[in-house]
Amino acid sequence: MQRILKQLSGLLDFLYKKRCYFCHSSKENTKMCNKCYETIELNPPAPVIKILGKEVYSASVYTKNLQKLIRAIKYHNQTELAYFQAKIMYDYWQTLPISDEKFVIVPVPLHKNRLKDRKYNHMELVAKEFSKLTGYDLNNSLIYRIKETKPQYRLSIKEREENLEGAFLVDKTSYDEEKLLIIDDILTTGSTIKAMFQAFFKKDMHKVTAFTTSCTESHIIKMK
Repeated sequence: MQRILKQLSGLLDFLYKKRCYFCHSSKENTKMCNKCYETIELNPPAPVIKILGKEVYSASVYTKNLQKLIRAIKYHNQTELAYFQAKIMYDYWQTLPISDEKFVIVPVPLHKNRLKDRKYNHMELVAKEFSKLTGYDLNNSLIYRIKETKPQYRLSIKEREENLEGAFLVDKTSYDEEKLLIIDDILTTGSTIKAMFQAFFKKDMHKVTAFTTSCTESHIIKMK
């Protein structure tokens, strides 16, 4: 009987062992193995851009495995990968002098209709994991997306800003003068972050910084 149970246990381990989403290896029984994780190169420890006078940081460049990771969580329900996205952000965050400061994490919100379709806000999942790693509090009720916007990637810079005009509403009820850290997945033109900054500024909330998982290569070229 013991032999049968051992064989059955081995079969179940084989059938349900996790495979790396990127290289499909099952050696580490994880959704992202160390070898694939280590392919993610971190950006220099400096802001990639300033928006409305506020610093914006980005952990890495939106390419290869990082691009696949972000898209997997966002579009393909690979929610277990949220930890690895947060870990990449945390590894980079630890290289910054401001990592010693205390922040409240504010993930970019989804419109309620988008949330209904997708079933989850991918950045809230990442924010929860990032909160565990940093010890920072998480606030999901500080800012809301009240305008159902078009997908940004098809729009010009001007169209993106028009698309996001009046998109966010801030509720200061749960705010106690903390430093806020907006987190998002990709920095392209910065239109989303700019719109959120503007919404906070209207409520006289100026202690804000932004941090994205990735940015385009052009931002890194401008830094050099």
